[in-house]
Amino acid sequence: MDGLSLGAGVRATARIVATPDGLPVLAGEGPLALRRTRATGDHHRVTVVGAMSAPLGGDRIAIEAEVRDGARLTVDSAAATIALPGRTGEPAHYDVRLSVGSGGELHWLPEQLISARGSDLRMRTRVELAADARLVLREEQILGRHGEEPGTLATRLTVHRAGRPLLDQALAYGPGAPGGWNGSAVLGGHRAVGQLLVVDPELADKPVEARLLGESAVLTPLAGPAFLVTALAPDARLLRRVLDDIGTAQRDFMPRLSVR
Repeated sequence: MDGLSLGAGVRATARIVATPDGLPVLAGEGPLALRRTRATGDHHRVTVVGAMSAPLGGDRIAIEAEVRDGARLTVDSAAATIALPGRTGEPAHYDVRLSVGSGGELHWLPEQLISARGSDLRMRTRVELAADARLVLREEQILGRHGEEPGTLATRLTVHRAGRPLLDQALAYGPGAPGGWNGSAVLGGHRAVGQLLVVDPELADKPVEARLLGESAVLTPLAGPAFLVTALAPDARLLRRVLDDIGTAQRDFMPRLSVR
């Protein structure tokens, strides 16, 4: 079974390469199946389909997406990803590695990541952008399924633009996280948290200002042509509504780079 090592958990890496002319590399592996899906114009689209339950404790899975110069790519997923406990008690690891070349554009829009009770997941997302690359990246974490406590979830998002740091953010939730993660100064009892990162050279001339977006989200400009929205909600449905509303508002002032 390619990409699998059942005794020590799943080992699998899926890879996408996009060029202006197409998708020369579209290689799924293990639990990560990749499907070319309908897009508009010159914007390629790939949907990640879960081929088996993952990540489980002890798994090490990864997905890589390379958007070469001038290419435009959207990556989404067919369903939520559920982190589940494994047999060994070892944590699972899920790595996402993204790169966007000169004049390229990537919309990274997966469905929610659900941290089920008893799970332990370490997720790392690394992004490398050319100076004139564009990015829309959405992450949503749901802490526990309906009526259950969450597992342990540690995430880190690192973004470099033109070789320089743009964002390095680490979050941790659940019983294995440092104390206070569910306190009033952090989640305040909410069970859904999301981030929306937008990077666009147009923001250099039209920077946005820091502001609250309703009662559950905040927009923070970054030191570069970029901004980060962080949102909280009681559940997945309401979190998606908040982020969709932000995406709709974004189209009003940045029609070229809107959430799709």
